[in-house]
Amino acid sequence: MSTLISSPTERNQYRIGDVTRLTGFSADTLRYYEKIKLLRPVARTSSGLRVYDERDLSRLRFILRAKAMNFSLDEIARLLEMREAPQHARSEVRELTHRKLEVVERHMKELKTLHSELTLLVNLCRGAQEGCPIIEDLNDPIEDTAPGASPTRR
Repeated sequence: MSTLISSPTERNQYRIGDVTRLTGFSADTLRYYEKIKLLRPVARTSSGLRVYDERDLSRLRFILRAKAMNFSLDEIARLLEMREAPQHARSEVRELTHRKLEVVERHMKELKTLHSELTLLVNLCRGAQEGCPIIEDLNDPIEDTAPGASPTRR
């Protein structure tokens, strides 16, 4: 249950513990996001306790969703800037997202190659009479490849 701090001028304000429960972010992470300016400076009570409002929660939900899409904190900072004026940022958001998609596709290709290699090793291990093909394969040197390509074994 959230502890709301209410006054006639300030409604729906949350303490840091409430925000951690609502978002899943740790208190340290919330302080860090404020320090690196992913969050605007958070209001404080007269005793210095942080007080978050609905705008802060909305911003944190945005950060959470962007992190789930594997955007870096720098990319999230840029997305948050664009969030303030989305009508002027459409092409930039599309380009940033397109680059992220290319990275994901590259990772998927690498994972598919890894999956095939691991499947082969497991099958070799089942049929091995002596030794361990998995350990032997891991002992093999890695061949150099073109920049950006996955290394291969000899």
